[in-house]
Amino acid sequence: MITVRHLTKTFTTPDGKPLPVLRDISCEIGDGEIVAIIGPSGSGKSTLLRTLNLLDPPTSGEIIVDGENILAKGFPVNKHREKMGMVFQNFNLFEHLTVLDNVTLAPMKLHGLSADEARKEAIEYLRKVGMAEKADVLPSQLSGGQKQRAAIARTLAMKPTTILFDEPTSSLDPTMVGEVQGVIRTLAADKMTMIIVTHEMKFARDVSTRVFFMDEGTILEEGTPEQIFNNPQQAATRTFVHRIRSLVFDIASRDFDFYDMTSQIKQFCIRHSIAEKMNPITHVVEEMLTLLAHYNKPVHIEVNYSELDYSSNVVILHKGETVSPLERPDADELAVMIIRGMSKEVTTEQTPDGIRLTFAM
Repeated sequence: MITVRHLTKTFTTPDGKPLPVLRDISCEIGDGEIVAIIGPSGSGKSTLLRTLNLLDPPTSGEIIVDGENILAKGFPVNKHREKMGMVFQNFNLFEHLTVLDNVTLAPMKLHGLSADEARKEAIEYLRKVGMAEKADVLPSQLSGGQKQRAAIARTLAMKPTTILFDEPTSSLDPTMVGEVQGVIRTLAADKMTMIIVTHEMKFARDVSTRVFFMDEGTILEEGTPEQIFNNPQQAATRTFVHRIRSLVFDIASRDFDFYDMTSQIKQFCIRHSIAEKMNPITHVVEEMLTLLAHYNKPVHIEVNYSELDYSSNVVILHKGETVSPLERPDADELAVMIIRGMSKEVTTEQTPDGIRLTFAM
């Protein structure tokens, strides 16, 4: 059990002024809970994790872990960090050591394990994260996702009771996010106590037992994922969890980089856990551009994803036009059929700027 009472953390700016980052935070986290911490940048999420691990000692307040005040004078901080492991954004692996050596180093030095004992346990933890085959590889030969999974194995090797994750996928290519999230889901199934700072709302909703929404250094609202995402009580929480994520392109000529656009759309879909909509969205955009290529007018494209209901759509504004390209007599019938087949619904609107088509995906 972790109990936080009236926790504050104040930094000092270069000109000597106080900068409050955490303001009177109180909360409890039970054994086996998975708490997701969400909120805008600068709200104090990562600082809260670092105070729990005593990487940034708080300015005031209490942190009680399993009945012990970890801020008490003489408390064994290093022992606490062994039990409350932390996984950072940037892996922090030793580049000159193999994956296996990265995982065995701390258990041998701090727990007194022999090389054989440490190796045997390390291989099991590497298997748990799908990295046993890479045991003898250097970090420089790994992808970002593999590095993060190795970092998780290294944390597990210390046999912590709690793991703190500080935006564990934020430094990864979107194609690698899923593999790290999959490992965390496995740990959640094993009832590992975890506190996860994340900007991935769907992941937070799926994996957590409780959600903290932080804003301006406070836990503004907390509750079950259903409460926070379906029925938030605070206006700031509603605004945050109901955001529309958008990817926008303005195409003014045929010199536009269409290959890069397609790549960005695919990464957007993976980042927001809608990979299953990747092909329909890219097909609709590509076929629409095929239809519009004959008219040589500017085109505005939006790919939108709602964190409220996980819906997505494609909006295409054909500037300066008054007739839908789908309704023109000379429209390519196959392209129109593909577009309509890939979309749940197509709506057309005449705007002062041109024809606006919305494709629900």
